[in-house]
Formats: sequence, C-alpha cells, structure tokens
Amino acid sequence: MSRSGVTEGSVSAVFPTVREVLALDPVRHGAPRMVAGDAGLDRPVRWVHVAEVPDIATLLGGGELVLTTGIGLPGDDAGLRAFIGDLADVGVSGLVVELGRRYLSGVPRVMAAAAERRGLPLVELRRATPFVRITEAVHALIVDAQLTELRATEEIHQRFNDLSVEGADAAEVIRQAAELSGCPVVLENLSRQVLGYDPAGESAEPLLDGWEQHSRRIRPAGRTAYDRDSGWLVTVVGARGQDWGRLLLRWPASGDVPSAQSSEPTVGPPTRLTILIERAASTLALGRLIRRDAEGLERQIHRTLLTALLDHSRPVDEVALRAKALGVVLDRRHLVGVMVRHRAEDPAGESGPEAAQARLRDLSEAVGQALREAKLTALTSAVDDNSVGVLLALTDPAAEDRALSAFASALRRVRLDAGTGRATTGAEASRTGSGAAGSRALSGADASRSELGVEVSRTASPVETGRLADPTRGAGGGSGGVIVAAGSGVGSLREARRSLVEARQIAEAASRDRRDLPVFRLPHVGLAGLLHLLRDEPRLQTFVERELGALLEYDARHPRERLLDTLRTYLEQGRNKSAGAAAAHLSRPAFYERLARIARILDVDLDSVEASLSLHVALLALQAVRTP
Repeated sequence: MSRSGVTEGSVSAVFPTVREVLALDPVRHGAPRMVAGDAGLDRPVRWVHVAEVPDIATLLGGGELVLTTGIGLPGDDAGLRAFIGDLADVGVSGLVVELGRRYLSGVPRVMAAAAERRGLPLVELRRATPFVRITEAVHALIVDAQLTELRATEEIHQRFNDLSVEGADAAEVIRQAAELSGCPVVLENLSRQVLGYDPAGESAEPLLDGWEQHSRRIRPAGRTAYDRDSGWLVTVVGARGQDWGRLLLRWPASGDVPSAQSSEPTVGPPTRLTILIERAASTLALGRLIRRDAEGLERQIHRTLLTALLDHSRPVDEVALRAKALGVVLDRRHLVGVMVRHRAEDPAGESGPEAAQARLRDLSEAVGQALREAKLTALTSAVDDNSVGVLLALTDPAAEDRALSAFASALRRVRLDAGTGRATTGAEASRTGSGAAGSRALSGADASRSELGVEVSRTASPVETGRLADPTRGAGGGSGGVIVAAGSGVGSLREARRSLVEARQIAEAASRDRRDLPVFRLPHVGLAGLLHLLRDEPRLQTFVERELGALLEYDARHPRERLLDTLRTYLEQGRNKSAGAAAAHLSRPAFYERLARIARILDVDLDSVEASLSLHVALLALQAVRTP
C-alpha cells in the first residue's frame, strides 16, 4: 500500500500487468505455460485483443495482450519471425496462443526463439479456454483499476483544496505530495537551490548531494513533463506570469530508470502523478500569493499597522485612521522607514528559536525606549524574525538626518545602559515618556514640546518588563552591535511601504558590512550588497540563468573544466588575458582557448565591454544567490 492508503503501490501503473493477467482464474483454467519473454511479465496490459490474421499489428496501438489459436498465422519460419517482430515493434504486451487447433503440442521453436530475442512474453494455453471469459476478466480488472485511479485523483484534488484553504506552508504541501505519491519530492528556486524536500522515507543525503548540477541535467519538454533520462517528473511553480521555482517528483520512487538499451518499453508516470504535482505546484503558488502574518488578533496594534503597510493588507486610509486613534498622526507628515537588526554573526554562542525570540524582544524594547528618549513619533514593532521596523513621522522634512542621528545615539545609550544595569529614574522616565506600559502616544502637550515634531510610539521599556537588552552581544556597528538602516523619506502614507522595504533591504545587505556607521542609507550599499538583498527575487535569478545558464549546464556536465571560474578570473583581472592566465595558473594559449570556448557556449563577444559587464553582474548575482 502507499503511505496514503489511496492505491496499492502509489507509483504502479493504472493497467494490470501480464503477470497479473496470467493469475486470473479464466487464464489459469487454460493451464498457461510461459514459453518465452518472461522478463516482460511486468508490462502493463492496456487491452485484450483476439486475432487470427498475420497482419494484425497494423491494427494495434501498443499495450495489448493478443489472444490467438494460430489458425491464421504464417506456415513458414520467416513469416513467424516477421509476425513476432511486428508485434514487438508495435509494443504489444504479450502473445497468448491456445494449443489444439493449429499447434497441438506446442508453439513452433522459431516463434519461441523470436519472442525471446525481442523480449515479448509468449504463453501457451494447453487447455481449450473461451477467449471471451479472459477478455471479460481482464477488462473488468482494467475498469476497476481506472476507477481506483479516479478515486485517487479525487483524493488528490480534495487534499490540495484543503491545504489551500488552510493556508498550509510549503513544507506541509511538499510532505503531502510525497505522501500521496510515495515518491521523493523536491522544491527548488530558479537558481536550482533546494527550498524544501521530502525524501518519502528514503535517505535525504543521496537525494540532495550535488543537487544543483543534477538539477541542471533535468530538462523536461514543457511546463509539466517527465524527463525520462533522469526519471524526474517536473512542473514549473509560479503565478501571474511570475515563475519562481520548480517542483520535482522522482518516478519510479527508487530512481531505477530503465536505460536506453533496455528492452522494456519506457512508460511514463501515471496520470494521477502529473495531476498531483500540478495541484501541489498550484497550492504552493497560491500560498505564496495570499500568505499573511498568522498572529491575527494577538498582534499588537503597531505590528498590525506596520504589517498592513508592508503587505497592502489594509487600505492606507484605514491605517492612517487607526494610527491617529493611537495618537500617532501619519497624515501630512514626512515619513521615514527604519529597520533595526542584529549583525549577521550576533550573538556568539547563542542558538535556538527561544534565544532568537528573546533577542528580538529585547531589541524591540530597546528601539521603543530609544524613540521615547529621542522624542520621535513612530509606529514600531518586530516585523519578522530578525528585524524591528520603525516608521518615523516628522513634521519637518529638513529634520530627517537630525532625527535619525538622534535615534541611533539614543539606541546606543539604551543598550549600553541596559548592559550596565543602570535603572532609569522616575524623573528620567517622566522625561522620556516611560511612565506606562503598552503602545500609545504621548499627550498633545508632550508632543508640542518636541523640537522634531513628536507623538511618541509607546512600547514597554526594558525597565518596565524587567528584561535588559545586552549591548555586548556582537561587536561593531553604529548602535552597539546592531544595524540601523533607513529608507528614503516620503511625503505620503501611500509611499511609506517603499521606504520600509528599502530600509529592510539596506539592513539585510549591511548585515555583513564591517563599517561602523550610525545609520546605513542606500548610498552606503554597493553593487554586491544590492545583489545580495535581491537574491530571492525571481527576476534576478532569471537574469542569472539567462546570462550564465548555458555555462553552468556545461560545467555540470564537465565538472573538471570549471569554465565558470575561468570567466570569473578573466573579468576580475579587468579583461586582461595575460593577467587572467597568470591568475588562473594556465598558459596563455590554454587560457585563450578556454575563453573562446566560453564565448561559443554563451554566444557572446568577451571583448565587448557591455557583454562583459552583464556577465560580471551575473557572476556577482550568482554568488549572492548561493550565499545564505
């Protein structure tokens, strides 16, 4: 049984095999004896056909089990060889000959030899048997198998409908696909990197070892197709014209694909597996489109509003109205998106989700305290597993740089104070607005005292909660081991998302930057950083594949040549071929020949500045895609 219990042997064909047909009672009544071609006993039987003419092959379509008494077969050896050869060529599943009319004690030896040579199952019935009983039994078996297939397909549709409604994540969709099929399933992005997999009970290591090179050799002909050479059923994953990955299912599950020299017919996967992988891909694409933060009512109002701006999940006017009810006016304000996150290597020695959540919680509290100390109006909340988002609302656009500097300085002080354990006095709490917990704004009187135009976002401070952030976690950075990144200022709430997304991207790119800057802005992020923050963008991955895909596929087939490294060396040496040859430790003729081969593979002129620039950007993008 398959793991889902849908069908017996989830990857078996819809039709019964020759072996199963020979086990039926009407066939056993005829005392069957295998004469030749027993290696083909597992061929599927698509239909049963009774024939008494020698040229019956022209009327067949393949997959039939032919029943005959032999009365119309040729009488000469050459004619019998031709008859067997024609049946094998058209792809029949087997030949059953009833003895007693034309052949009394057995089929001619020349017929048996020809059938054995062509791998065609040849069976004698040594007792008279009504063929109609055999055809009825086999056709009933076929209809029953087709009904089972229909029920399996219905379960596939129902299962993935349920997953879509429930908003299941990618891991669950992949698991269900593997369970329903009994086959290993892999989800990859456009750069052939594994996003998720389920080995269906097998070992994952041999499945994923060298995956990128292996995947590049899988070339199905169409959006959903079976690659017979590799044994993978593949479909493209994407929606609204934006493809972002491929879903692959190995069939047969064992990976034992018949070789090109095999006498067995190459049979593709059952129709239900094609339906299954397409439904799974659709569910994945739909989930990516509609997935929203799942915390619902448990989220604090600030997180709700920031998430709404980032996800377009609520109308902008509603966000402005709800923020105003908090005392945070966003209309007619200069808005600046800010993201605060730990550096990539912070903190040393800590791991696990609980530690990460505690760090993020401490950072969120420190950001809220810093906003109060700097007397800045803002929405603020953790926006993902790594970052705390801030949307500053300033009355004066000219105060943007001053406000960001004040915030970064305050954040550094808060984290240092928390690290030394210095408690805030009551007077200090009064001055910074930390007299009460929760997310609410200062009064209008407090706001009017701010030189930068403030109605302060209120979050519980470290003192109020009894938890102190540790500024010593990580070294460097403008705010005590964290990155403060700011997007471009915008003049309306409808543009706020652009500023927040820009800040998030800058923070991600700057997380590996060793410079000690108080605030990172877009000009601080170079090309490598820009490509790093765009590495999950399908359009960037498509660009890489378009520019380098042919060379990557060539290297996958010829791993010792490593032409990609040759191209990188050439470009890094400023297209100086002599310097490139020296850097690659190759003779100049050998290096020149490699460059010529690269130019032929990619169909580009490597002497062209524009073409070389495009390739250099693609190489940087490939490195960014491959870097976690």
